[in-house]
Amino acid sequence: MYHIRMRFIGALCFILLPVFAQEKQDKAPKQAPNPTNLKILKVTSGAEVRQIMRTFTAGLGVQCGYCHVQGNFASDENPKKEVARHMIEMSQKINTQFPDGKMHVTCFTCHRGEAEPKTAPEPKPSA
Repeated sequence: MYHIRMRFIGALCFILLPVFAQEKQDKAPKQAPNPTNLKILKVTSGAEVRQIMRTFTAGLGVQCGYCHVQGNFASDENPKKEVARHMIEMSQKINTQFPDGKMHVTCFTCHRGEAEPKTAPEPKPSA
């Protein structure tokens, strides 16, 4: 009886395994839609935008909601988004002035991982 039950379970697994494997394949991550309302960034793929946004996040030490409306990244309701656009334009303009064509200035250049840019060095502790 035990032998028959084990054969039945083995056959059932053999039959159902492809079904479960197919179901798992169907649930593969869906590609994010292409970004909308890009006024400064000249990119087309969501992957490119996400990579750029990660560098902004690191450069300013903030999360997405700092500039974006949560759940609606295309919205312009947050005024910090327009400030960010101006800052991006400024960085792009400065970088065009370098003859080697390389990127020399980024958000991190001034912000150093903080929302407010550093305009002067930290005072040295007195000894």
